[in-house]
Parts: sequence; structure tokens; C-alpha cells
Amino acid sequence: MNKNLKIAIEAALEAGKVILDIYKSEDFEIELKGDNSPLTKADTASHNVIISHLKATNIPVLSEEGKSIPYNDRKDWSQLWIVDPIDGTKEFIKRNGEFTVNIALIEDQKTILGVIFVPVSGELYFSTKEKGAFKVMVNLEDYSIDSILNLGKKLPLEREDKTFTVVASRSHMSPETETYVSEMRQKHGNVNLISKGSSLKLCMVAEGQADCYPRFAPTMEWDTAAGQAICEHAGFEVIDWATKKRMLYNREELLNNWFVVKGFG
Repeated sequence: MNKNLKIAIEAALEAGKVILDIYKSEDFEIELKGDNSPLTKADTASHNVIISHLKATNIPVLSEEGKSIPYNDRKDWSQLWIVDPIDGTKEFIKRNGEFTVNIALIEDQKTILGVIFVPVSGELYFSTKEKGAFKVMVNLEDYSIDSILNLGKKLPLEREDKTFTVVASRSHMSPETETYVSEMRQKHGNVNLISKGSSLKLCMVAEGQADCYPRFAPTMEWDTAAGQAICEHAGFEVIDWATKKRMLYNREELLNNWFVVKGFG
């Protein structure tokens, strides 16, 4: 496994530690950003930890909590990190545990490496284009990156219940999503519908727990980049609803189009 993957995993895990310290203290200090989305001091602390680790790679970073970077400054970047220090801040505030740390490496607008860590559960997902996607449980008190890389289970995993399963947003269920689920019922008969927060929805498809994830509501590049890497490297595709092609990154407009995550075919 490559050096960048090790650095990204360590960045995500160390960010997870500072997030959990604040989560357990319940001292969130919630602010509202310009778009009225919430920001806690955990978001900022996580961002700072991740940036301090990724510096060693000399690859530029686009982070939700970083300074806005004009497209003219980043349009010629052949590689960049795309980071969401806490994906699912609303879930963090609700204290339901469904928030993640997302780190992705992009090359020529395509996802080549992804790391997603779930601080509350200790679940870690990681992937590279060369090796595929993996999941492992991590004890933040005592871990080694080498053992994490060796113990990861290759995704997707087998699941017992073969009923067609759709995973959807806990906080952003739209009428278009409900229509899509109805279409899946017509096509597949009985359909399980699961609600989840943050990038866990992408992880559920990559893991094999869900067959598809329709997202017909706004997301940003940092919400999806790491999850797309893990899904693609597990053998699934993330299709831009507007272009009908693979979703690309480091675009001029960082707001994603609607998309669907599903198996090939």
C-alpha cells in the first residue's frame, strides 16, 4: 500500500481522536456558516489535524473548513486532496454517531484513493485504485497502520439478506428519492429502505449492505469524493445524474449534481 494511503489513514484516525474528545465533552460551540449549515469547534480541530498530516505529501488540499480556493488557482492541479473534516455535522450535533472523517486523493479529476473513518464506531474504510477497497475496526487507543492495512477485509462483503436494498439520506429525503425507490419496487419487488447520515451511505454500498444510493439533493465535492473512491474501488459506480457519466472532481462548481451509486449494469 502506498505512502499517501498511510498518511491519509493516520490523518483520519488522529482527527477522529480530537473529534471524540469534543463529542464526549458535549462542548460543541455551534456556529452557523454563511449557508446556515452548522460548524462546531470539532470541525475546525479535525481540519487542523488533517492538514498537519497531509502537509508531508506536498499535494494541495481542498477542505470544507479550509479557505476558499478560486478555480483559477486550482484548475491546473493534476493532484489534490479533498477533505471533509466532519461529514454529517448535523448528526454529530444530534449525537447519533453517524458522522465521518472523509479524505480522498484526486488525480486528473478522478478518485484514486479514499479513507473514511467513523469515530464513534471505530469503523475504517480505505481504498486505492490498485488494491481495491477494505474495511477494518480500529481501536484508537492502540493501533498500528501496518496492522490496519493487513487486517482490512476486502469489499464488498457477503450479506445474508438478498432483498434489494436502497440506502437514502437521514436528513435529506426528497420527493425525487421517493419516486426512485418506487421505481426500484416495480423493478425488484420487495425493497428494503435504510436511512443513514453522512458518507456512511456510500460505505454501505461499497460494503455490500445496500444495492444503490440515489442522491437527489445537494452535496459538495468533499461530501462524496472519499466515498466515491471506496465505492469505485469496491466495484461500484457513482454516476452523475446530469451527464450520465462518472462523477468528476476539482470542477469549477464544487456543488455536485444529483447522482446514483450502484453496481455496474
